[in-house]
Amino acid sequence: MAVLIDSSVFVALERRGLRLSALTRLVPDAPLALASITASELLVGVHRAIPPARRTGREVFVAAILEAVPVLAFDLHVARVHARLLDQLRSLGQPVGAHDLLIAATAIAQASEVLTDNLRDFTRVPGLTVRQPDWQAE
Repeated sequence: MAVLIDSSVFVALERRGLRLSALTRLVPDAPLALASITASELLVGVHRAIPPARRTGREVFVAAILEAVPVLAFDLHVARVHARLLDQLRSLGQPVGAHDLLIAATAIAQASEVLTDNLRDFTRVPGLTVRQPDWQAE
């Protein structure tokens, strides 16, 4: 079972000054992957970074992530899971952010877990296994 990494984990890595290799210590027992929306979120972060020196550093960081971690596509199977989850959560009156729901749907469709610091949203998704990074280990 793969573990999909949420952008909150990459933000925490960057803020803590940790290298990408820290991910293998955070998740030593499973292959890693990204939902395609997470790749987009990371790329938006590059465009929004200021000053230019920070943008350059972030661009290098994100490029390393996208080279090292496979990106899972949003395909028809994921779309079906997403539609079911969206309907179910709306019926329960427990909406989840649009991007987070896309990540959750990708994880469920791929029989994967999500590694995130955003437990509030992800733990509301039925059938999703969620992990939080153990930053004390770093």
